Amino acid sequence: MQKRIYLASQSPRRLELLRQIGIDAMVLPLRHQAGRADVDETPLPGERPVDYVVRVARLKAEAGILAVTGRRLPVMPILTADTTVAVDGMVLGKPATPEQAAEWLRDYAGKTHQVHSGVAIAWEGQVHVALSSSKVRFRALDEAEIAAYVESREPMDKAGGYGIQGRAAVFIEHIEGSYSGIMGLPLFETAALLKEVGISVL
Repeated sequence: MQKRIYLASQSPRRLELLRQIGIDAMVLPLRHQAGRADVDETPLPGERPVDYVVRVARLKAEAGILAVTGRRLPVMPILTADTTVAVDGMVLGKPATPEQAAEWLRDYAGKTHQVHSGVAIAWEGQVHVALSSSKVRFRALDEAEIAAYVESREPMDKAGGYGIQGRAAVFIEHIEGSYSGIMGLPLFETAALLKEVGISVL
């Protein structure tokens, strides 16, 4: 059975997670530089974080279709995903500065926040979407820990300014939901979407 797909994401974590469930994914880069982005990831006014991640995942899938067509690539299912951290209903992307990363970590300390991941698969003219929502509780953090973590540079390319699979794991007291979803690709929902387009995992 066909298990080869495009992954329209340059996240090594998502590629690793797909390989974990036996899916052979080829990275399909989408442009994301300012002024040349294939997908505008700006939240809409008043948009809920859950709606935001599903919408952006769908937009990425639609951009993936155009990329495959425009580059005359072999036709295969296209998988995309988007992950965001939400605090008080606000979407947090990647921190713009180390100072912002530190500010977010202070907000998380001793509290619970939400992580939402939207997943989409484009195949045969349709885009199938799914949502995973989880809760993450950080223990109390002191300023030295926050400074050391920010200095590691790990927060700077992560949604919400931390990676559960990295050094920030020592900050996390409790999770409720999907560990892989917090990493950026919820495998339960992803497997269900793959099954919808005729691809079984494992």
